[in-house]
Amino acid sequence: MYEVIRALIILFAAGWAVLYVLLSCRRGNPAWKTLLKYRYAHRGYHDKPTVPENSMAAFRRAIEHGWGAELDVHLMKDGNLAVIHDSSLKRTAGADVCIEDLTKEDLARYPLEDSRETIPLLEDVLALFEHKTPLIIELKPERGNHNELSKAVAKRLDNYKGDFCIESFDPRVLRWYRKRRYSFCRGQLAEDFFQDKDSHLSWILKFILTNLLTNVATMPDFIAYRYEHRRNFCLTKCLKWHRAVEFNWTIRTKEQMEHAEHTGAHCIFEGFDPEG
Repeated sequence: MYEVIRALIILFAAGWAVLYVLLSCRRGNPAWKTLLKYRYAHRGYHDKPTVPENSMAAFRRAIEHGWGAELDVHLMKDGNLAVIHDSSLKRTAGADVCIEDLTKEDLARYPLEDSRETIPLLEDVLALFEHKTPLIIELKPERGNHNELSKAVAKRLDNYKGDFCIESFDPRVLRWYRKRRYSFCRGQLAEDFFQDKDSHLSWILKFILTNLLTNVATMPDFIAYRYEHRRNFCLTKCLKWHRAVEFNWTIRTKEQMEHAEHTGAHCIFEGFDPEG
């Protein structure tokens, strides 16, 4: 009996040790000196229907209020980088086409949300924010282009003089940056994928990504977790053990913002004035 108990104790301790390693994060990135001073407007400080999400107007509006901005980036057919959330333009521009199949010259044909705004290029957004407020840049791989997208964004950022961090749901993106742009501040986006009805991931991938079990391979500087799912067991352990920086998305009320910030998280907000 003693040997059985001893074996169980060893197995239990080994399991905790493995989990500790799997949830590893990097600490002390110097970028935090500036990045953590700001709140971030989700897809810019948009005000639909007059100011569309991920538009130059929404980004100018965020700067005018002194906020940083979160944005989404896709790789286009001609190698340019488009700032838009969905691969399909159906929701944002009413067109049944994918951004990956378009070129820079095509963008003028797809006004955003019936406005005069069109899909911006990353280089235009970077020029707008340089020497102003920071950016959280989410990379949105499609069709297995995670390496090509990561490389294209890195090249645009190499000479950028503003403050930024990158994030992605895809750990392969973070792995690419760990290997090739180690100094870049990088974050793992996550949520409870079992609650995402639109997710086509396998059960095992949902489990791995929900519980941040790729951290050991990517060593993120921060975790950006869905606000409603933030009580995830592995997230709480990651924050406690490794003192990871936490962002919550998407914060939609002042009450949510105050609660998130009270618990030590930083906010990516939408649909309200944080200072109003």
